[in-house]
Amino acid sequence: MRYRAGSAERAGGIPAHVPVLETERLRLRGQTMADFPACEALWGDPETVRFIGNGTPSGREETWAKFLRNAGHWAMLGFGYWMVEEKATGAFIGLIGFSDLHREIEPPLPDAPEAGWVLSPKAHGKGYATEAVRAALAWGETRFGSPRSVCLIAPDNVPSLRVAEKCGYAEFARATYKERPVVLLARGT
Repeated sequence: MRYRAGSAERAGGIPAHVPVLETERLRLRGQTMADFPACEALWGDPETVRFIGNGTPSGREETWAKFLRNAGHWAMLGFGYWMVEEKATGAFIGLIGFSDLHREIEPPLPDAPEAGWVLSPKAHGKGYATEAVRAALAWGETRFGSPRSVCLIAPDNVPSLRVAEKCGYAEFARATYKERPVVLLARGT
């Protein structure tokens, strides 16, 4: 079954309402229906998700819900996650962006966009996360009119905590979310 998007598109079916960001090595762009298999592979990889949520890989149904949630963020809120690809190869390497998930967590997250990133293990250790997060944050400062944003990261996810620190995040609390410990970080507060 093939569905057709109802909004204006760029070449390749990329939604026109999602800005394309480029760094020296990366392109951050809106998702297309053709991107679902790559997202399904990413969210289904145990290594990718070991520090995310309950650490369990997502099946097709759960991945589809995440895929649609991302599209909904852009359509309803004007921000969301970008598909991240290497410019040199066009290879999909992950997702980076902002969300508003209305998390039920104590202490509550400050009223600010929640930044997040998830990269395929094959992209780890190359500085891609820091490069892409910095591009997203620069866009966010213009979009939100403030550098303020928050994120939550598993305390054992040392590489992601390093990315957050390099991008100006500082810990403000520790909490439990979905029965797992998390570090709450803020930037620009």
